[in-house]
Amino acid sequence: MKLSFVIPAHNEEFTLGTCLDSIMRELASAAHHYDVEIIVVNNASGDRTRAVALRYPGVKVVDEPQKGIVKARARGFQEATGDIVANIDADTFLPPGWLARVFGEFERDANLVCLTGPLTYYDLSPLQQSLVRMFCWFGFFFHVIFRFLRIGAWVQGGNFVLRRDAWIRAGGFDTSIDFYGEDTDVARRIVRQGKVKFMFRFPIYSSGRRLAHEGVLAIGWRYTINYFWVLLFGKPHTTVSRDVRRSPGI
Repeated sequence: MKLSFVIPAHNEEFTLGTCLDSIMRELASAAHHYDVEIIVVNNASGDRTRAVALRYPGVKVVDEPQKGIVKARARGFQEATGDIVANIDADTFLPPGWLARVFGEFERDANLVCLTGPLTYYDLSPLQQSLVRMFCWFGFFFHVIFRFLRIGAWVQGGNFVLRRDAWIRAGGFDTSIDFYGEDTDVARRIVRQGKVKFMFRFPIYSSGRRLAHEGVLAIGWRYTINYFWVLLFGKPHTTVSRDVRRSPGI
């Protein structure tokens, strides 16, 4: 089984290196040899994102001039040759054992079409992290119900792995979506193809810069509205998003 990492990156010169370093550490420390390719999608960047990615031997860099995370994911998926495709973000990094868990879950269960887990925000305050955990359990409650009804699930953007042939059957990424609701759209369509598994024991570390900048409660409400809006109407309620990027030293 081959795994393709697809990493959208729009002006991420200060975060991308940490993300790629974590993948390299996972590959170096793995007890087994894993067949892995790494694709960075340089998404209309105006900084040194492309140069950072090219510092890493074996990393494939493709350019997507149309700005948008879903457009970037779709472009990366087109380039991917793996049986499974890991969709992570440039401001995330893998915890130890992440890669082994992915291969183990997909190799054990032929019906598994999507594996996902929570984001652990390493740069939020304890109070903000507590609010995020409450939201996480709220989302998991609806995940269990909607997955049983096969009308949806909970897929965490920035930490989800798709079985490639199942996602092709599901129609691939909807590039008309700007940002909010993209993971819910993935969930509602991939759940019709097989098993969607959310595991609390499958976290990924991520920057909470958007939540800190716009407010945890405000973002939580926006995610909730768009989650149900996509399930009901097939499109998100919020059609635009704001760029929040990291500066040096933050």
